[in-house]
Amino acid sequence: MITQDQLKKALIYDPETGVFTWRKRHAGRAAGVVAGTPDARGYILIQIYRGRYAAHRLVWLYVHGEWPEHEIDHINHDKADNRIANLRPVTKAENRKNMPLQRNNVSGIAGVHFDKGRNKWMTYIKVSGKRKHLGRFDDFFDAVCVRKAAEVEYKFHENHGCSAQ
Repeated sequence: MITQDQLKKALIYDPETGVFTWRKRHAGRAAGVVAGTPDARGYILIQIYRGRYAAHRLVWLYVHGEWPEHEIDHINHDKADNRIANLRPVTKAENRKNMPLQRNNVSGIAGVHFDKGRNKWMTYIKVSGKRKHLGRFDDFFDAVCVRKAAEVEYKFHENHGCSAQ
């Protein structure tokens, strides 16, 4: 596993842009060239010292001198935005409380969908891996209010259910 010292000898990190650049010529690339490439999920990966690392985890090591204990959350949901201000250490459960709106969501609100069989808006929230039914409503606004209140009660992040910015 790479150390902070090794990382700082090989790369320069700009906290304002969240971008790593090579400090010296590396693997045929000139010094100053942006390090890393996006993977299929949109995370930036950097190959260095015979290892392949997620850039957001390298940022944590570079800035704080230690590997994150659990996961690193991209607060604004943009997996390529590795500015230190956009990253926070979280547990898996905390990370799930700041998920972007799923692509297949048609209501525009996480945990709210229309139940055609009952002709009502249904709401739910998933907490600790369990889906909790919050109710069925005639009015979309009422369903949204109940869902948002549950997000506050269960301490979801304010960006939960928002699209990547």
